[in-house]
Amino acid sequence: MKIPTSLTSAVRSTLLGSLALTAFGSLAALAQEAAPAVADAAAAAAPTVNKGDTAWMMISSVLVLFMIVPGLALFYGGLVRAKNVLSVLMQCTGIAAVVMVIWVFYGYSFAFGGGTSPYWGGLGKVFLSGVSVTSVAPTFTKGVGIPEFVFICFQMTFAAITPALIIGAFAERIKFSATILFVILWVTFVYFPIAHMVWDPAGLIMSWNALDFAGGTVVHINAGIAGLVGALVIGKRAGLGRDMMAPHSMPFTMIGAAILWVGWFGFNAGSALEANGQATLAMINTFTATAGAIIAWVGVEAIARKTASMLGAASGVVAGLVAVTPAAGTIGPVGAIFLGAVASVICYYMVAVVKPKLGYDDSLDVFGVHGIGGIIGAVGTGILTSTSLGGIGYPVEGMTMGAQVLIQIKAVLVTLAWSGIGSFILYKIVDVVVGLRPTAEAESIGLDLTSHGEAAYHN
Repeated sequence: MKIPTSLTSAVRSTLLGSLALTAFGSLAALAQEAAPAVADAAAAAAPTVNKGDTAWMMISSVLVLFMIVPGLALFYGGLVRAKNVLSVLMQCTGIAAVVMVIWVFYGYSFAFGGGTSPYWGGLGKVFLSGVSVTSVAPTFTKGVGIPEFVFICFQMTFAAITPALIIGAFAERIKFSATILFVILWVTFVYFPIAHMVWDPAGLIMSWNALDFAGGTVVHINAGIAGLVGALVIGKRAGLGRDMMAPHSMPFTMIGAAILWVGWFGFNAGSALEANGQATLAMINTFTATAGAIIAWVGVEAIARKTASMLGAASGVVAGLVAVTPAAGTIGPVGAIFLGAVASVICYYMVAVVKPKLGYDDSLDVFGVHGIGGIIGAVGTGILTSTSLGGIGYPVEGMTMGAQVLIQIKAVLVTLAWSGIGSFILYKIVDVVVGLRPTAEAESIGLDLTSHGEAAYHN
């Protein structure tokens, strides 16, 4: 609208002001009308918390904690001599506590901090910066999430149990102080980067479309190779091959194995991050793979040694659980039986034949079961995820079995190299700082008394 020049300046100012007010009112009205649409768009972009998924993930987190203490502690504690049982229980408990604190301080950020690096998550969530009761972590269903605190707790239990697995490789011959210092360094420079590479959207191995549903590489291969390196660096137990070193309590070991099996449902089925069909697939596979592995281990043992032992059955439990971990949510139940059985037979061969021939002292067969079982499971995942073998299919359309298997092998090799080399360096650092091994006298007396000033049993 053009204002005539013949009007006085006062009138013209009044008209301009009136027009400005009219325009502002129109803009305000438009903004008011648009506000609900903007709010709806923001709400649609933010995941909605599902109470059922949240409840399941809270339970899963507690189940994985149950695997560490008392599950793993009892399983390992029963396998060592009576004079060292408390040292193993204390190592598992101490590791869990230390890693949980580190996870809150910086571990969660290093693994899942939202950074774009393929190797670590950055510093964005150090001390859980920006996380609150309203923070939501997305699940695999678009628009659905769980409270971020629940996701933090779930992943925290994975970070806590992985280094605890390592101690079985050099049980009965390491200082408690060395164990704790090594774990602090190891989770910082080995575990957190591998967890990021495998499970974070920006991660290197994730970008290859490698399949690791619940931690074949992150947990078992990672811990297995670190345990083997530790056993080699620290050396053999004093008196190995001369002294009696049979497990002091098979009931402890059986109870521990049973707790591990129960807790593993949180480990595997929880990795779906939802109470959905894939969680139920992981659940049934955790049953069937373990059953197949027990039968295979006991069967081979009965043929080779003419007896079927409780130790063999407990070993089969762990071998089957380890093997199915990376595959739990993507293969079929029948495929899981075969995967568990194959892994169990190969793990038995590693423990009963290869280890004695090579002469290394992996005390509780961490590499023989977790390392080898994890490798078999990771590679087997690439085969059995195929729809032709009962799996749910590969994540990339048109992916062939051969191509997926090659990706799986590449992920395994990266994990072995990163953890193996990194662990070797860290063991050497710890040895210089505090010393890895106790004195010969302390080993002879037993670590319960010399490291902790107490005994498990009193005659």
